[in-house]
Amino acid sequence: MTADGSMGTEALRPGQPQALPTFKMHVDGEWCESASGQWLETKNPYTGKAWALIPRGNADDIERAVQAAHRAFVAGSWASMHPSDRGLLLQRVADLIAANAERLAELEVRDNGKLKVEMLGQMRYLPRWFQYYGGLADKIEGRMPPIDKKGMLHYVSYEPVGVVGAITPWNSPLLLTVWKIAPALAAGNTVVIKPSEFASTSLIALVELFEQAGFPKGVINVVTGLGAETGEPLVEHPLVTRIAFTGGNIAGLRIYQAAARQFKRVSLELGGKSPNIVFADAAIDEAIKGVISGIFAASGQTCMAGSRLLLHSSIHDAFLARLVEVMREARLGDPNNPDTDVGPVATEQQLEKVLRYIELAKQEGARCVLGGRRADGPECGDGWFVEPTIFADVTNDMRIAREEVFGPILSVIKFDSDEEAVALANDTPFGLAAGLWTTDLARALALPKRLRAGTAWVNAYRVVSYLAPFGGFNESGIGRENGYDAIYEYLEPKSVFINPTPAIGNPFTLQ
Repeated sequence: MTADGSMGTEALRPGQPQALPTFKMHVDGEWCESASGQWLETKNPYTGKAWALIPRGNADDIERAVQAAHRAFVAGSWASMHPSDRGLLLQRVADLIAANAERLAELEVRDNGKLKVEMLGQMRYLPRWFQYYGGLADKIEGRMPPIDKKGMLHYVSYEPVGVVGAITPWNSPLLLTVWKIAPALAAGNTVVIKPSEFASTSLIALVELFEQAGFPKGVINVVTGLGAETGEPLVEHPLVTRIAFTGGNIAGLRIYQAAARQFKRVSLELGGKSPNIVFADAAIDEAIKGVISGIFAASGQTCMAGSRLLLHSSIHDAFLARLVEVMREARLGDPNNPDTDVGPVATEQQLEKVLRYIELAKQEGARCVLGGRRADGPECGDGWFVEPTIFADVTNDMRIAREEVFGPILSVIKFDSDEEAVALANDTPFGLAAGLWTTDLARALALPKRLRAGTAWVNAYRVVSYLAPFGGFNESGIGRENGYDAIYEYLEPKSVFINPTPAIGNPFTLQ
């Protein structure tokens, strides 16, 4: 399953000529092709052309990977490794990522079309997760809470859950994978990763670094392929005890239902329709930059995108005019060019979806004040570009305001009071993030508590940290990633009772 439930890339038959670079899967410490011998094309969103091939895995490949991960978990050097040594391995990975940040960023840009300047920044920040969780690996302490059983010793230990299945998206492949595997590995688990078929190459390159760092075979496995052929078997495999997924809410619901049949633990970081609220007293120039960051950075392809701009009616017209003026100057083009502001959307399917929502918004009565078409200037080449688009006169019951588009489309909604702003912000099936712009300290302190969102920013947007938990309410998912508590998402508490004497009392009563 992909983020939007689609099948995606084109398959090549065994024996078909392979003029493109190939990237292999990693299973049980070996680089290998798929069991079927088939390949999938991965395309560059800027050129619209295939640039590499990845294996088209299937249930047989998942079976091999899960068995390898299970063996590594129950026996061998990883199973007996001291937590301090696990932490040192993660620290080595951090150093290797820092040394290979440029290459990793280049692969991500080729796969998903995001700006090189952003992806390089992400890659340079990525080591912090492995440094942080590497440092936590030997600090998972048990507890000895008081107990009311006289003479009985009791303590609580925290043990790894086992084999973790990580299913990751195409918009920030490495960042969102690392949010899962860094705490999972620090806790002592093993992992099988199913990356998006649209963006697998950077993850394969990352696993090369784990191999260089000295991780034992079977601890980290990557199986590439389509969701129905690899993602579903991973979720349903009886030896996989936990699923960590980032993607769309439709695919997330399917995973949740499948995992429930075997009582698997899950974390689901799903979609959003996040409000970015600008009050009359906001620092206008900074708020405009925050709105742009919220929706037009990454071409709107972030789960936390501030796709609903809630504007106080007293500043609505002037703010909107200034926002449109600034965005008219935004430069589309090659994501590798440091002067580019907006790159392509990541897939041809996503391009078609975004354009459908633009037409739907017009049919619903929204007024297009900027963009509204596929961008086809010479700077866009043959890529999948959409003009940055702003709709005014949007009401919160329109589909453009309620459904996640995952593209550079902003819906502008008026409000008149704090109460109305909060009501509009919370009137959504999602609840991932929210931003608000104000110089009123009382409002800045009070309103985040009233917003039904997992993250609230005040006078900022798109700020994340390895130290700060991230996740959503409602259809934006369950569970949290990042921060100290995330490591406990990959641990099970166990109560141990020790009776130092052989005396048992009446065996037919609760002791």
